[in-house]
Amino acid sequence: MGNLSEGTPTKRLAVKLKPAAQTQLIKGHPWIFDQGIAKISEAGKAGDLCVIFDNRTNKLIGIGLFDPDSVIRIKIIHRGGPIQINPDFFQEKLLRAMAVRRPLTELDVTAYRVIFGENDGFPAIILDRYNDVLVVKIYSEIWVPYLEMLIQVLAEQLSPRAIVGRLGRKVAEGNGFNFKDGDLLYGELENPEVLFREHGVKFQANLIKGHKTGFFLDHRQNRKRVGDLSRDKRVLDVFSYAGGFSIHALHGGAAEVHSLDVSAQALQLAQDNAGLNDHKGTHFIHQGDAFQLLSDMVQKGEQFDLVVIDPPSFAGQASQVKLALKQYGRLARLGEQLTKDGGMLVLASCSSRVTAQSFFDRCEHSFREMDRKFKVLETTYHDQDHPIGFPEGAYLKCRYYRL
Repeated sequence: MGNLSEGTPTKRLAVKLKPAAQTQLIKGHPWIFDQGIAKISEAGKAGDLCVIFDNRTNKLIGIGLFDPDSVIRIKIIHRGGPIQINPDFFQEKLLRAMAVRRPLTELDVTAYRVIFGENDGFPAIILDRYNDVLVVKIYSEIWVPYLEMLIQVLAEQLSPRAIVGRLGRKVAEGNGFNFKDGDLLYGELENPEVLFREHGVKFQANLIKGHKTGFFLDHRQNRKRVGDLSRDKRVLDVFSYAGGFSIHALHGGAAEVHSLDVSAQALQLAQDNAGLNDHKGTHFIHQGDAFQLLSDMVQKGEQFDLVVIDPPSFAGQASQVKLALKQYGRLARLGEQLTKDGGMLVLASCSSRVTAQSFFDRCEHSFREMDRKFKVLETTYHDQDHPIGFPEGAYLKCRYYRL
């Protein structure tokens, strides 16, 4: 189990912002960039409280956490007048987040995102629930002074069997946290493979070594939709990872499902998840580079009733957006060639730097280049456990096409 410290003493930094940054804060934006700071009382360290005063009236207008290692220098946790940053403060924010997710618990869903970073007032942190186990993933050292307090609140309010700690890539080992990625922060967990249900479909996820927190929860509603559309169909799931779309398709009565991924480990997870559920369809797995495998399928004349293409993010930074759109266009062309006349193609993007409109425009331009007629059936975004509180907080977009 990770050894949680007592918390690092923090300083209070008095801050005033430049007019444009102050306007953004008042409008509800959770980020203050380094260039937006007009004046700060002293040098700070990660997690110090930034008490922000109106640059004209000196009235307190917000509180944030100081992050010296990021261009987003202050991450806002409170707007308004004075308030104590204590367990009650974090408990109230957690209860508000839980209320948003409550409807999911009535839909036979036992895995969902409880805290979605800045969108829920917890910048640089996410919390996912898998049945009775919580996974907290931290993306900044601003949480070093508050982690013990937060874990205490989570344990009291959510009554988990265990809490697993995960660290983002930029929070390398040897940082201020006294635990390593995958360490247990609370409770007991004999097996990292945890079972959960998603609209009645059974899955398992490795919460210690799996991608992100173990599973991709944001596509839950789209997976259910694909399952509802799959009866008696031949289905292709590209970038399948642990088989989320594939297993829903099998559960929905698909005759044949093909899961395609570059990772043999991910495909084994897909096979394992398929085995957790009763189904009559046949499940095939294909390991390799998606572009190459899809090209090979096109050459062989393969076609499917339903094709789902949900790639990883192609644009981690702004300079990669142009190339990302090119890659999305390639996938759209390959996907449409593999979709039967009258069949359905589902295309998704999780690249936050690529706007929904530019993504859809690029995909549809590819259809027109191939002289393929199409009809937009449905457009979806985040499920309800991924609420969007500011423009940059949105990343997921998905569209269903009849070709």
